[in-house]
Amino acid sequence: MYKAGIAGATGYTGYELITLIHRHPQLEVGWLTSERNAGKRFNQLFSAPWTYPLIPLADAYLRTDEVDVVFLCLPHAESMEAVSRFYAAGVRVIDLSADFRLKDVNVYKRWYGIEHAAPALCAEARYGLCELYRSELSGARLIANPGCYPTSVNLGLYPLAKAGWLEKRVIIDSKSGVTGAGRKTKLIYQFAEANENITPYSVGHRHRHIAEMEQVLGATNGDSHGRGHRFLFTPHLLPVNRGILSTMYVDVPAGVTEAHIRQLYAENYAGEPFIHLLPPGEQASLAHAVGTNRCALSITPADPSQTDGSEYIVTATIDNLIKGASGQAIQNFNIAAGVEETAGLQ
Repeated sequence: MYKAGIAGATGYTGYELITLIHRHPQLEVGWLTSERNAGKRFNQLFSAPWTYPLIPLADAYLRTDEVDVVFLCLPHAESMEAVSRFYAAGVRVIDLSADFRLKDVNVYKRWYGIEHAAPALCAEARYGLCELYRSELSGARLIANPGCYPTSVNLGLYPLAKAGWLEKRVIIDSKSGVTGAGRKTKLIYQFAEANENITPYSVGHRHRHIAEMEQVLGATNGDSHGRGHRFLFTPHLLPVNRGILSTMYVDVPAGVTEAHIRQLYAENYAGEPFIHLLPPGEQASLAHAVGTNRCALSITPADPSQTDGSEYIVTATIDNLIKGASGQAIQNFNIAAGVEETAGLQ
């Protein structure tokens, strides 16, 4: 059995991690940290049966010998020191923050507004989008778990980008449940504000997750900054608890048909346990993915009367807390540790 520490365990991703670990045949909880709730037990904060004590992060640094992996569920900028200390102690680290996702620390500073405190470790970190970088993740000691929006977008567009069929302008409309914002007490997330409403935010070329899209999709053609593509990305807050639906409007070269695109996706994702490519005419919905580690994909020509049209709509759906966070973190652990990739997941 492997033992896991979870730093920042009292957020939604921490709760989801504990749930998944309890389903895992080779992983169990070692310790949990919480700065604000240290000294309490987990079941005092959630309606859950787990009575794990919550300890401060400072205590966890002294107990690295008790765990084989640490999952960090801390806000960006707060993970850098924790990653550095756990990594130096020889523990495998899977960071769910944004701090080690971007290889270029200058890009990190541009999007997050701060200097990176551990630039050397950025080169050590492996970007944990499992279906694309599985070979790099095997045996990895530091894994940067991708953001939720980029997971849906990058999985949705990667085959096109890899084939060179993704034209420069890409329009992305994404919608996420309120758990994507964490357990914050902010007006926009209150029931009376979010219910029966839908709110766009960070519209255009403003959201920080664009950096991951540029890094992944640009790198397929040797451009790590994604200058070959222009992503216009508008996320929205949905009045649902969980789930992400990303609709991507793309242009492809003339003569590329729906059959060509479907064959491309089938070849790229052949044998992938968590990629669900839907048949023609069926649209990906939240119900295809919520509660699972799956990414459901649908491909639709913009104008069905034009069999060789150049405009297509790709839709990708995931559960933001599972494939977009904790489930992918478990999948990353499984690959890195040499455990069955689907262990603990569905």
